[in-house]
Amino acid sequence: MRALTFWLTFCCASAIFAQNSAEPAEGAVIGKPAADPAGMHKPLHEAMLELLRKNDAVVPEALDVYPYTALYNREAIIPPQCYTRTEEKHNPCYVCHQNTIAERENRMSDGELQLAYSFSDIGMTNHWRNLFEDRRERVSAISDEEILDWINEDNYSALAPRLRAAGFEGWIPDLENLEQGAAAFDEQGLAKDGSGWVAFNYKPLPSTFWPTNGSTDDVMIRLPEVFRTTSDGTPSKDIYKANLAILEANIKGLTEVTTPPIDERVIKADLNGDEKLGVISRINQLSGFVGGAANYYFQPGLYPLDTEFLHTVRYVGVAPDGAISNSRRMKEVRYMKKIVMPPKAQLAELYREEQYAKDAGYLPGYIDRRERGLDNEMGWVIQGFIEDRKGRLRAATFEENMFCMGCHTSVGSTIDKTFSFPRKIDGADGWGYIDLHGMPDAPNRGESKGEIANYFERIGGGDEFRSNTEMLARWFKKDGTLDVEKLAKAKDVYELITPSRERALLLNKAYRTIVADQDFIFGRDATVVPPINVYERIDNETAPTLPEKLFYEWDIRLDWSDDSPSS
Repeated sequence: MRALTFWLTFCCASAIFAQNSAEPAEGAVIGKPAADPAGMHKPLHEAMLELLRKNDAVVPEALDVYPYTALYNREAIIPPQCYTRTEEKHNPCYVCHQNTIAERENRMSDGELQLAYSFSDIGMTNHWRNLFEDRRERVSAISDEEILDWINEDNYSALAPRLRAAGFEGWIPDLENLEQGAAAFDEQGLAKDGSGWVAFNYKPLPSTFWPTNGSTDDVMIRLPEVFRTTSDGTPSKDIYKANLAILEANIKGLTEVTTPPIDERVIKADLNGDEKLGVISRINQLSGFVGGAANYYFQPGLYPLDTEFLHTVRYVGVAPDGAISNSRRMKEVRYMKKIVMPPKAQLAELYREEQYAKDAGYLPGYIDRRERGLDNEMGWVIQGFIEDRKGRLRAATFEENMFCMGCHTSVGSTIDKTFSFPRKIDGADGWGYIDLHGMPDAPNRGESKGEIANYFERIGGGDEFRSNTEMLARWFKKDGTLDVEKLAKAKDVYELITPSRERALLLNKAYRTIVADQDFIFGRDATVVPPINVYERIDNETAPTLPEKLFYEWDIRLDWSDDSPSS
């Protein structure tokens, strides 16, 4: 957030002062300060990169400075995709930037960012330098066999024991066999290890998280233990399934929701309103949680206190027959936990303060919870792990964590700062590990055309930069218009957004070079050649913007009803 509360003002002011300071403090590096051959100290971010390239610790050595002073990109919350050239006709911005929807807690109301660039002075420079690196030579030096061996290795299982051995004080991964993907869960998405994590099947957000653009992923949710027990503390899957369904309905604004079979006699509540207790598969009594969580603070449209999300970002897995899946190897492990439960009125005020602070010229700042991650001041703490130079997962640095904060704090399209859960396939069919096979191109709420079809049409390509040549060749005509007839024949989301074997291997190799360099602060996009349609610098006043007619109202939620059109 941007100086959201008065008590944080000093920290933000310190950060701004430090950012404008020309020289780093003497002895900035823990241990021996890094110096260049001329004897002058390196920029702090370069000293940090040097440490990352040398250090093998699961919790990397840090600089002994206030963390904001060591940032390379003080506007790291602005993702690379925000620097796309819209050329007065292409609008990928609508997926993130939306005006307030009446019943929603999100009051960011940043829809105007679809039509105009509005960067700070620092933000007008595109700091994502990795976008402009030509990796063709480096990629060609990596064989297909080498990259396949790489992505099929398990780098997850060793993370938890290494963190425990290091005395790590943040969240430590506690879901066994997650590297195996679907095999770690039962058919209803419940983790087989009894940890309480639940996988759900959702439609990936356009288009950064489409496999064709370089990554696969999965997301799991876990509610607090009281949501998994009866009122006397006895563990109960029926209680847990009911509470998950009630939460889903409230996050999505559904009046009823299907669920895997649950026994109301265990729950001791009539959840389908038929005035009797039995085994049911549909719930319409949605005004509160049940079992041990019956008295838990309940706010419609918000996750309860202590809700956790686990998100793994992976390479693009490639089977011997060319089928695309989630790789065993993970690029990142991301974790979110709701640690404060602000009421909706307070959240609305926090959004107003965010806008006031931005208008006043404050740069973004978040509470540093050290090993527990960054606190977005709107209820959530966010913590991440990323590959070290050898491919082992390590704790992310302050700046690497900051990269995630903008999207999970201050964009208008999210629901309680989340993307994936609102996009879960509705009800019982959506509990289980992510699987794009058979998934229809469901439209967004209030729209008639499939979401992916709409996205292709609105942005004129298969990624924000319109640089995915395979998607252009597959779904667009030579004149650049969408091939509607061909698109209509696509049988599912898998066919629409997964790459060929050749492209998957190429993107995996490109990302492998970023891992070797450890320069995630310069960008994480798996590009081989620099995308053409991206600005290195933007001037808010002179850059071409979009006309009003290309503004799109868009709801992150999807219409999964059987009678909804899909193309």
